[in-house]
Order: sequence, then C-alpha cells, then structure tokens
Amino acid sequence: MTTTTAWRADPYNCALRTGRGPLFLRRHDGWLLPLEIERWCMAPDSADRSVLDRCRGTVLDIGCGPGRLVAALAAEGRRALGIDISPEAVARTLRLGGSALCRSVFEPLPAEGRWETALLIDGNMGIGGDPTALLHRLRQVVSPSGSLIAECAPVDVDECCEVRVEDGRGGRGAPFPWARAGSRALAVHARRAGWDVSEQWTLEERTFLSLVPQPSAARP
Repeated sequence: MTTTTAWRADPYNCALRTGRGPLFLRRHDGWLLPLEIERWCMAPDSADRSVLDRCRGTVLDIGCGPGRLVAALAAEGRRALGIDISPEAVARTLRLGGSALCRSVFEPLPAEGRWETALLIDGNMGIGGDPTALLHRLRQVVSPSGSLIAECAPVDVDECCEVRVEDGRGGRGAPFPWARAGSRALAVHARRAGWDVSEQWTLEERTFLSLVPQPSAARP
C-alpha cells in the first residue's frame, strides 16, 4: 500500500470534508500524534502569517491540505499553487479560491526548478518517511535563488517510522512511512541535502526554519 493511497483513504478525507477531528497518526507501538484538522481548516493564524510574510515570488505549498495558506496568498493576488495527494484536500483548496493539483511531490511538477518559495508546513517534513530524500527532491523544485520554509517538530526528535491515520472511533487507514524532525535534526538533514539554514523562529509554540540552497551544492 503506497503513501498516496493511505492519505486518500478515509478517515483523513472524512475529516477534511467535515473540518473536524479527532484524527491521529498512530505508530506501531500505539503512540498517537494528534492532527490539528480544525486549525488546518481555519483561516491562517499568527504563526501561519509569519510564514506567509516570508514568502517571496511564486509559492509552492507541498501537502497543502485544505488550502488555507494557498487561498490566503491567492487573496493577496500572489501566485501560489498547492499540491496534495488527497482529492478532498485539493477540492477544498479550490473552493477557497486557491489553485491546487492532486499530485505527489515525487511526481513531475509544474515549473520545476523555478519556484521561488516552497512550503513544508503542518508536519509535512514527514512526507515519504525520509527527510533527507525529500529535501534532495526539493533542490530540483526550488529555484537556485529561492527558499524553502519548513516547520519542525516541536520537540528534539529525529525519527522515521510507520504510521496509520486513525480517527479514534475505529476508522483507520493503511500503514505508510512518516518522519519527524526537530529543529536540530532538520538542520542536519538540510545540510546533507544541499541547503543552508538562513533563519529560525518560533511563534505560537511552532518552530520554523527558512532554508536556502548552498552556493557550492550542485542541483541533484
């Protein structure tokens, strides 16, 4: 079962349709990570705004979810595209007035190598279960003069594991690989993949890194 299929299955799409949780990622040992569906379906908060204020030029939101960031950028007349493997996430983004495609970041994307800002927000550093591989891929997507804004796990962690999406009421998706990286671990993964950390900030108990391509690193 692929990651794409897992995120397209209920209960994730059911939660996006209603805009309500509860929803969790469950690790094999029973540990649960709550997913903030309600916040994702609301207007951008102050932490989100700190990200939007740092976006420059064309913006690609990877794993855009229900589209609050893409829609906010579109409302300001800015060029932004969301990608997500969930059809419900894409549909909700379009309803908000944003542009979105149902696509994985590991598939061919429009304007590869020319995006001026890319976003990995709401835990999306976990996509694919290998942060270094994901960051390598984004070196192909982002312009050599562009930047990547990534949200870190709020704790000092560096883990790759298998998880399922569950709703706490018996609904569960298929297993798929996921990762979590705190700020220190994310900085290490970034350097390995040809990025430098240009800024780090914390707001509303959420931490972000702004990454720029290393001048000496050849594009993969």
